[in-house]
Amino acid sequence: MIMENALAGKFLKPCFHLNSRKAILVLQKRKGIGTSHKFCYPSKFKIHPLVSHPLHLPNLEAGGVEIQESSYEGLVSDQEIVWPSPDDEIPFWKRDFPSWNVSPEVPNESSVKDSDLMHIIHVTAEMAPIAKVGGLGDVVTGLARASLSRGHTVDIVLPFYECIQKQQINDLALISTYDSYHDGNWIPTNAYRGVVSGIPVIFIEPSNEFFKGQQVYGGSYNELEAYLFFSRACLEWMQVTGAQPDIIHVHEWQIGALPLLYWDMYQYLSLKKPRIVLTIHNMEHYGECRQEQLSKCGLHGSMYATAEKAVDDRTIGHNPERLSLLKGGIVYSNAVVTVSPTYLKETLCSGWLASTLMMHCDKYFGVLNGIDTAMWNPATDVFLPAKFHAQKIEGKKLCKYYVQRGLGLAAKSITSSNHVPDATVKIPLVVCITRLVPQKGLHLITHALKHIEELV
Repeated sequence: MIMENALAGKFLKPCFHLNSRKAILVLQKRKGIGTSHKFCYPSKFKIHPLVSHPLHLPNLEAGGVEIQESSYEGLVSDQEIVWPSPDDEIPFWKRDFPSWNVSPEVPNESSVKDSDLMHIIHVTAEMAPIAKVGGLGDVVTGLARASLSRGHTVDIVLPFYECIQKQQINDLALISTYDSYHDGNWIPTNAYRGVVSGIPVIFIEPSNEFFKGQQVYGGSYNELEAYLFFSRACLEWMQVTGAQPDIIHVHEWQIGALPLLYWDMYQYLSLKKPRIVLTIHNMEHYGECRQEQLSKCGLHGSMYATAEKAVDDRTIGHNPERLSLLKGGIVYSNAVVTVSPTYLKETLCSGWLASTLMMHCDKYFGVLNGIDTAMWNPATDVFLPAKFHAQKIEGKKLCKYYVQRGLGLAAKSITSSNHVPDATVKIPLVVCITRLVPQKGLHLITHALKHIEELV
């Protein structure tokens, strides 16, 4: 849903990203029922949104067409649809989806290429689909694909979580072994390269307990310390391999220490060229950090316990005062990007980070969201039981029925045929895949439900 990117030093024409898939909220209503950092060299930024090429489809008239039971041959997979049930041992939204005719290649249909081409490295805790928890993973994948399509060189650096399914990675190979510092020790670390969704990915795998577990988050290790290690390990990998990207694009609080490490350590070594861009996807997570924890990555934590650097303003006067990795990232990055111009205005006026953002407003940008129409297109989406588009929407009814069946909202009247009962079609269904928080606009759904009866 969001589109963002900015480049320091030179500049990057920003791209877009995708919708997120998180919790599933389903409302079904039956008819008749009511309801500057001083050494971050100043740069002349130019922030340009990437204009995608929408599908040019003719407008469809909303006529009073009688909806009959419909057949979907030609729109569904050649395989017989296995209808889900609420009694299934594994709910349908947690299954391993088939990949019918999937093509992960980056689309090259855009004729728009940037003239000032750069090497961009994204450093992130998530990437769809291999390490996706929320919208962050979708953003990183969509933004990388869009930048590649504009001619840029792009890499993503990701922790090699134990839970990542290696069969989803193409051409996976060990490319380097090196040591990276943590808490007084140099940890043997492997770096792998592979390709995911057409994007080159570097996987960082430490030999200690970090990133072990069956999920991306929630392992038995200290997550904050693991991401501190990861932030330094990424820079260490660039140092030992001689990589000199134009832009290091860091995402969220997890990578908030990387700008500090870059400007106060690695910039004095061999990493001279890169400039740092921080994208804030969710301002509610601050990356609270004790001074001694930050010191474990090789920095002196006490040096950052000032209001001008990384002290958590909420803890000023407390004992002990804490640091915020997100605030430190804001202060030390060359550019800071958030999800929209509107959200930028909101965060400058409210929230405990508002004063920090105001101090650095000259490098703070809001870039409006968008979608990757190559991946999020119901006419070609490999994860849907039936495909549809604006000119032929019958497949949408089958997709709706699939959800109704899986959640126990429809009778099991179909066993082996790709037909949808007439009565089921006429029952409104509202699906919202999101975190259940006010900022997602859930209240708008309840308002919309009051008008649904007029459409049925």
